[in-house]
Amino acid sequence: MIYPATEDDDGTEVGSSAAGKVLAEGARLCLTYVKRCKAIFSMAVLGAAMYGVLLVVGTEVIGYTTDEILIPTFDSDAERGNLGWLVAALIGISFLRSSGVVMRRYFGAMTTERNNKHLRRALGETYLDRSVTDLKARPTGELLAHADTDVEVSTMLLQPLPFTLGMFVLAAAASISLLSIDIWLLGVASLVFPATWIANRIFTQKVIAPASKVRKAVGDVTAVVHESLDGALVVKTLGREADEVQRLTKSADTLRKTRTQIGRLRATFEPTLDTLPSLGMVAVLAIGAWRISDGNVTTGQVIQAMILFQQLAFPIRIIGFFLEENAMSVVAARRLKKAFKVNTPLQATGTETLGEGPLAIEFNNVTYRYGNQTVLEGCSFQIDTGEIVALVGETGAGKTTIAQLLFGLIEPQHGSITVGNYQLPEINSETLRERISLVSQETFLFADHLTQNVKLYREIDNRELDKHAKTAQVDFVNEMPDRWRTLVGERGVTLSGGQRQRIAITRALVGDPGFLMLDDSTSAIDPIVEGEILEALRKNLSTTTLVVAHRLSTIKLAKRVLFLHQGSIVASGSHEELLKNSDYADLVKAYERDAK
Repeated sequence: MIYPATEDDDGTEVGSSAAGKVLAEGARLCLTYVKRCKAIFSMAVLGAAMYGVLLVVGTEVIGYTTDEILIPTFDSDAERGNLGWLVAALIGISFLRSSGVVMRRYFGAMTTERNNKHLRRALGETYLDRSVTDLKARPTGELLAHADTDVEVSTMLLQPLPFTLGMFVLAAAASISLLSIDIWLLGVASLVFPATWIANRIFTQKVIAPASKVRKAVGDVTAVVHESLDGALVVKTLGREADEVQRLTKSADTLRKTRTQIGRLRATFEPTLDTLPSLGMVAVLAIGAWRISDGNVTTGQVIQAMILFQQLAFPIRIIGFFLEENAMSVVAARRLKKAFKVNTPLQATGTETLGEGPLAIEFNNVTYRYGNQTVLEGCSFQIDTGEIVALVGETGAGKTTIAQLLFGLIEPQHGSITVGNYQLPEINSETLRERISLVSQETFLFADHLTQNVKLYREIDNRELDKHAKTAQVDFVNEMPDRWRTLVGERGVTLSGGQRQRIAITRALVGDPGFLMLDDSTSAIDPIVEGEILEALRKNLSTTTLVVAHRLSTIKLAKRVLFLHQGSIVASGSHEELLKNSDYADLVKAYERDAK
């Protein structure tokens, strides 16, 4: 289980019921996180408990020292007694308390970071489990915000949690200590903790709604920044820098306002928590003076109680910090829970494997719709093993949709797709990815060496790399100073469009796929070089190839042409044969005009 059951609301509910829900959700979150790191978290709690117990023991020593050593020194005939041992005891207690702090912080941080790692890995797997349609429906900035800030914030309640649990040990030890001194002093302590709880309830009721707005605003800012950087070329060439700055300013201002609102709440809540122990000290002083005059307590015991209340200031502040972070973490967890919901998962239920050699492809009466828009309707065609076939169609005809359907990135609403001897749902997804390859319209290269961009951490030797590079006409690498060790920038920005496409083709050829689809992935390559690539594919590889073509030269290189028109294949044959179709002839003429 990635996350426990949480509320799906947007945090707009107010009142005590909302505060109660937030506390309950926070408790379930803590249990989920702690279960992943039980031993490590236990060490953090042990450190916090050590701190709490030793804090009370330290005040006991100070009280004893006051009554037995300091006050008697005013009597000239009194002996100093065991002052040296008491000083040594205080030093030892301080050292052990510091050790407890180190344990709590170290193992607490380890618990938090391990949960962060787990959540990010699980979120990455969830993203990769989604269909392309589902991913494209969400802004990239929002997806990035989930993996970055939402994960961080959702586990922030783990940081003060060990100390908060240690506070129960501290409260028990402090109560026993105060009870041993005087029940009236224990009564003062019994008022401080409920007051802390009441303050938290009020804070939680007020902070949950603005906290939800903050998380959404962070995602909006991330999305705007990502889009501005990703579309930097468009922004600069159209001179829209000022508009982008204005758009970012608007999103950033919304984030500022929501965070300022939370800041105002904290500015009231935090001083209130800081004041409670001080008020307790004043009450202890007043009650202590009265009890001393009655002879019920000693001066040292009152000093012990006052120091204890003073020492409680920081732990109580930590409780407040935990209760603050609880609300923030719950809001982030609600967002992450939605991110983990996969609306259209890719079902990898098949068990069949594809054999070696070229693969035949068949679409049988396939229909696919994006929402209410029909893209493919009754689309049927067959490609025999070893064929090089061109797919031609006007913009928006559904060529890229065919590619996404074939590779299992989306699923048809009707019809069947056969690869080799099996229908697509019957094939194991891993073997499908190994035996068919796609070079898409959007050539993507990672900011890494050229070698890794081709291998993608697959085990291939240099001989195979050189063979596929030769087929894809990647001769330009030999002219680079670092050759295959050359680093390319984000999305391969340091290479030309044609170079990126040839690297992508080389990558697709690794493993000798049985089927290769080039989805308009040679558009930036010189027509002569493109012809050499297709000819090399024909001669050197026994691979079935489907080329989405927009060039007449490419179309003529194919053995057969499929004409996609209004969502279905309306003609199949050689280029010369298809020229008899008026729609096809008009489209080819348009290609010729564009080429001039």
